[in-house]
Amino acid sequence: MKGLGELERTVMEVLWAREDAGLAAATARDVSRALAGDRDLAHTTVMTVLDRLAKKDFLQRERDGRAWRYRPVESREGYVAELMLGALNETGDRDAALAHFVKSVSRDEIDVIRQALADLTSRTPGKEPPA
Repeated sequence: MKGLGELERTVMEVLWAREDAGLAAATARDVSRALAGDRDLAHTTVMTVLDRLAKKDFLQRERDGRAWRYRPVESREGYVAELMLGALNETGDRDAALAHFVKSVSRDEIDVIRQALADLTSRTPGKEPPA
C-alpha cells in the first residue's frame, strides 16, 4: 500500500480541490501559489514533491511548453478507498474487520453502504453501470 507523507498529502489536496472545481491540470507554480497562504515553501520544493508524486504514480504529468502540468491519477475518494482496502488486507480476519467497521459507522453512512450494495447487486452481469 503506497502512502503519502504530510507534504505530499498537502500537495495532493491542492490538486484534488482543483479537480473538484473543474479546473485544468496544475503547474508547479499553480500549486506553489495555492500553498503560499498556508505554507512557506520554496518553489523548488513544490517541484520536487510533484516529481516524486508522479514517480509514485499518484500524478499524471504532461508537458506544456517548458512546464509540466499535473493531475491526480485517482480521486481523493479512490485514494481513501485504496487505503481502507490496504488496512483490511492487514487483518487476519477480513470478515470480522468488516463487521467491526460497519458497527462503527453512522446511520447515514449505513444508508450509503446499503445503496452502494443495492447498486452493485442490481447490475446485470457483464453490463457497465450507468454513468
